Amino acid sequence: MRDNNHEKSCSTCATDIFEEKKPLWKQKKILIILISGIILGIGLYLEFLTEQHLSAQILFLAVVIVSGYSIIMKGILSVWKRQLDMNFLMSIAAIGAFLIGHGEEGAAVILLFFLAEFLEDYAADRARKSISSLLKLVPETATVKRKGKENNVHVHEIGVGEIIIVKPGDRIPLDGAVVSGFSSVNQAPITGESMPVSKTKGSEVFAGTINEEGYLEIKVTKRSDETTISKIIKFVEQAQKQKSKTEAFIDKFAIYYTPVVIILAFLTLVIPILAFNQPFGTWFYRALVLLVVSCPCALAISTPISMVSGITSAARNGVLIKAGNYIEEIKNVKVVVFDKTGTLTEGKPEVTDIVALNKYPENEILKIAASLESKSKHPIAEAIIRNSGLRKIKFAKVSEFKSIAGRGIKGKIRNKWFYIGNKTFFKENKIGYPDKEINKLENDGKTTVLVGNSNQIIGIIAQMDKIRGASYSTVKELKEKGIKTVMLTGDNEEVARAVSKKLAIDECYPKLLPEEKVEIVEKLTREYEHVVMIGDGVNDAPALAKAHVSIAMGAIGSDVAIETADIALMHDDLSKVNYLIGLSRKTMSVVKQNVSASILIKCSFAILAFPGIIPLWMAVVVGDMGLSLAVILNALRIGRKNKKQF
Repeated sequence: MRDNNHEKSCSTCATDIFEEKKPLWKQKKILIILISGIILGIGLYLEFLTEQHLSAQILFLAVVIVSGYSIIMKGILSVWKRQLDMNFLMSIAAIGAFLIGHGEEGAAVILLFFLAEFLEDYAADRARKSISSLLKLVPETATVKRKGKENNVHVHEIGVGEIIIVKPGDRIPLDGAVVSGFSSVNQAPITGESMPVSKTKGSEVFAGTINEEGYLEIKVTKRSDETTISKIIKFVEQAQKQKSKTEAFIDKFAIYYTPVVIILAFLTLVIPILAFNQPFGTWFYRALVLLVVSCPCALAISTPISMVSGITSAARNGVLIKAGNYIEEIKNVKVVVFDKTGTLTEGKPEVTDIVALNKYPENEILKIAASLESKSKHPIAEAIIRNSGLRKIKFAKVSEFKSIAGRGIKGKIRNKWFYIGNKTFFKENKIGYPDKEINKLENDGKTTVLVGNSNQIIGIIAQMDKIRGASYSTVKELKEKGIKTVMLTGDNEEVARAVSKKLAIDECYPKLLPEEKVEIVEKLTREYEHVVMIGDGVNDAPALAKAHVSIAMGAIGSDVAIETADIALMHDDLSKVNYLIGLSRKTMSVVKQNVSASILIKCSFAILAFPGIIPLWMAVVVGDMGLSLAVILNALRIGRKNKKQF
């Protein structure tokens, strides 16, 4: 049994996600439905087969008391609050049915409405809890190494910095970094990735993911209530509570709708009787049917259930949407603005060319460069060192190393001075450089690093930030949808133009400061109205804030990115942008279908209620319960779609 202290220490345990649910047949509402159904069946038998009317009416009344107590109380409360709702409509309809001698229909109305509410709640709860069920994948206990021993400990008792052991086939219980071992980890619950990701020493791992094959020792970096998956759940739950513009309109509409229906039902009763001398019983019954069939239940749930389905579907695909209004907005996008570094590109420069000069071989140039750069921490240094590692080149011993900020570095190798840096650095050291070769590389959008000795340039190492594989298809699909693409970057014009040309981006703005990015986004917003911006969620925060919808790339493991953007892509997968647009369009299409069907069927049944074609029980079964279930099932279709189907 879980310790109460654990419950208090973790917000996750405050929810009912880990609670064991009773079997469906043991739930209270199911028992009420079964008991009421049996009583109603006996009542119908007594009423129509044995003609024991009084006994039958008593049983019908018992059905109303058993299954309708909460409905009637809610109806009375709505009168007290002056916000008449569907519970009030059903209560009036049931009482009216008894008054005109149709107790069986009054009992049926209440029981069927109770059943409809139960089925709606059950289906809606499944949609709401579908993402929360991910937390069931997180183990409640973990194996921790303490004082040389392995201990099985509840996850809430494990602190940051402790070492946990995860064996092949086990789920990772907490976020952390691998300190020992190698394995493939299935990260689908967090990122939506279909393929396992290799993990070795230093790799980040996340709670809820599956260690597929190797033994791992992991240093915990976040407590159980701070893990990435717990934050996803928190934000999804918050998003489900926030209303989109359509939801807000429907809610406002429903406030006025119910009183109008009651007035219309009253006029349906009064006008035929007073103006045309029609029988009271007939028109009282028809007024009751109108009350029931006009119940706005299906209309009220049509939008929120669709939004919840869309939000949870996105979360299962590694996309975190903060609120329903962003689903509603993104379908209207006219312009998508991309940050370059870390969004369209991987944000890590790599060596693309090594130009050997003055009879120095490529590997020798790379060895000299890597040996000197091994003393530096600049991103350019990392790319050179990484490339030398791929070629299995060993570093040479460096002495008298010196770094000149913004220029380059120098040092002695085998008692000879060597230099690495930009053109300014070599100009200051009075060493000439080949403009033609440098210009050719830079015109292709590459960054050049010059390598030389005391007398001459011995080589040029060109680097370029690698374009993400998904960038090409993402931009192409956006353009096929008629959406304008724009790239903003602080990089120089040559690099920016090279990337935008390769990706066929419509507009490119290079050499931008953060405030200049904001100005351009504001300009695009004024011109095109609906602008989506995609960035890293940190450096581009001001510009992201100005867009109608902001999307953060690679938010996995980044608290700031998750909290900054309107939408967060949990993995560096740009293809999810087109998935999002498809999801938005599908969701809003379902919303329109649900709202249209609700209004059309309600109006049709209301018209048929006047000539008495629709009986009271059919108004509940088809016009209320059936329509509500149809709306829910239609909304749940969104959750069954994957990114390839949109």
